[in-house]
Amino acid sequence: MKIVVLDGYTLNPGDLSWKELEALGEVRVFEHSTAAQVTERARDANVLLTNKTPISRQTLAQLAQVRYIGVLATGFNIVDVEAARERDIPVCNVPTYGTASVAQAAIAHVLNLTQRIGDHAVAVAGNRWAQCRDFSFQDHPLVELEGLTFGVIGFGRIGRRTAALARAFGMQILAHTRTPDADIDWAEFVDVDELLQRSDVVSLHCPLTPATEQIINAERLALMKPTAFLINTSRGPLIDEQALQAALEAGTIAGAGLDVMAVEPPAANHPLYHAHNCYVTPHNAWATGAARQRLLGTVVDNVRAFAAGTPQNVVN
Repeated sequence: MKIVVLDGYTLNPGDLSWKELEALGEVRVFEHSTAAQVTERARDANVLLTNKTPISRQTLAQLAQVRYIGVLATGFNIVDVEAARERDIPVCNVPTYGTASVAQAAIAHVLNLTQRIGDHAVAVAGNRWAQCRDFSFQDHPLVELEGLTFGVIGFGRIGRRTAALARAFGMQILAHTRTPDADIDWAEFVDVDELLQRSDVVSLHCPLTPATEQIINAERLALMKPTAFLINTSRGPLIDEQALQAALEAGTIAGAGLDVMAVEPPAANHPLYHAHNCYVTPHNAWATGAARQRLLGTVVDNVRAFAAGTPQNVVN
């Protein structure tokens, strides 16, 4: 079995081992591949593994030996799954590896916006504390989370884990989801507009679909409290970025923490980089060592299951 990894670097920049995958067949790992390089690099592949390198219908038509496509992530929109299905090629993803890490990152953004530890540490390093006449100073208002309301849009694994962490801080939980769970008595299920109106922090955890694209737009931002914070560790296009910039500059909301953007990587001059009280991290909420190890382990398990004739985590 010939296995080709098209873009393995973000999963394994060198601190993990490919040995378990190599035990299943002849493996070639490329750190990065462009769409134009896929056909040549995967010409003889039976198993094709990709993270963000697209596999289009046209590309797949030129890869006669491919029998399996594995996505090194949860999202699988980079693969034409219908074209694969027509050839009986299973497309398999990794659905659960990053729950704890992404939830942790979402709360880290909340704490950054409310406690401002990074900003104040920079101020101390710049001798601001040494030059202060008082024993304490603050450049920004500090916000206590206990008693505030935490709104979660999307209440799957990551949304629930993030809400549970917020609840540990004493926050009240509002949730919006297509399928409210009657067995959960610690969250109040409401529609999106009510959630935005009542929440002090709004955290996005829904998938990107035609129904959720730009679910946060100018009209929805106008519903939020001027003291509220918006967090997005899910998918960049959930937010109208131009509307968010305008809302931050106008003081419509108090701040935003974003780990994802509509286009990645964003342009060097992206306006949200310098928007008022906006903190952007480089889509690395998922990338703790523990999460990447779980991801690689499931990728191997998926290939092993396919080889045994019982493919798992099939999305098509």
